[in-house]
Amino acid sequence: MRSGGVRFTGLASLVVLAPLSAFAQSSAPPAPPAQGGAPTHWEKTVPTIESGKWTGPRLPDGQPDVQGHWSNTIANQNNWTDPQAGEPGGKPPRKPRSERAPSRVSDPPDGEVPFQPWARAIQQELFDNFTNPVKPEYIEPFARCAPGGVPKSLIWHGYEIRQYPGYVLFLFDSGTRIVHLDGKPHLPANLKLWNADSRGHWEGNTLVVDVTNNNAKARFGRSGEFASDSVHIVEQYIFANDGQRYNYVATITDPTVYTRPWTATIPARRWTENDTPEGWHFQAELANLPGKPPLAESRERICVENNGGFGNVAITSKK
Repeated sequence: MRSGGVRFTGLASLVVLAPLSAFAQSSAPPAPPAQGGAPTHWEKTVPTIESGKWTGPRLPDGQPDVQGHWSNTIANQNNWTDPQAGEPGGKPPRKPRSERAPSRVSDPPDGEVPFQPWARAIQQELFDNFTNPVKPEYIEPFARCAPGGVPKSLIWHGYEIRQYPGYVLFLFDSGTRIVHLDGKPHLPANLKLWNADSRGHWEGNTLVVDVTNNNAKARFGRSGEFASDSVHIVEQYIFANDGQRYNYVATITDPTVYTRPWTATIPARRWTENDTPEGWHFQAELANLPGKPPLAESRERICVENNGGFGNVAITSKK
């Protein structure tokens, strides 16, 4: 079918999701998650980190040194707008909505992605059929070892940031992403990538990244939110000067799918060799280096799940 200038397989009747509580922030960073990283230890608030001057250590090329192991602090990819609600179709949350983490949608204030009606209907259909994937497009791409994409990779397991002259490298357990800092232009518009094409620069403590060339096959979470392959994302990675936290703040624009631009906010914290490696936030092992400082090395993720076709999840702009 064609709707709103895009092609998509399957369209359910429109069901409007109930609005969630408004985005909340706290002025001080919350305590780190308890060791083990289970969902019961996810944080419920987002620290306030302002863009400004960087006073922390720098690398020889002048970049703020933010290398290391990181993970989001709110929840995994189960639900985009109600992060601690659990998996669609799973057990109901143990706490009321007011006692759970805010939506990752920080604007609009209702915490909802401002979908056009036809797109909301598709998202609701994907949500309703997550546990009953009788159509190929109902299968979450992560279940078939696809890359997490932008921005979902930031809300799955922990990941590593490495920096080199001219670029920043993200090492996810679902693939890698390079942010080019050398001013080169974006790729040709007809080249679409799972992890998109990223061109960035530093403004004080904030890494600003312009993201295009998204193939739109990855969703934002298991709850089915999506964009088209015309989506444009401007990201800000706002790092605290002590190097222990950052907030990811992204403006997402896609007139094909949404009624207006909207903002996503994802808080993250650093993990170090002083933390105990565990299987969620900090998937690492301490290297055996007698007489040398401890070194945490990420485990290699080898996906052996069914890598069958999943092209029907793509939302492709009409050319």
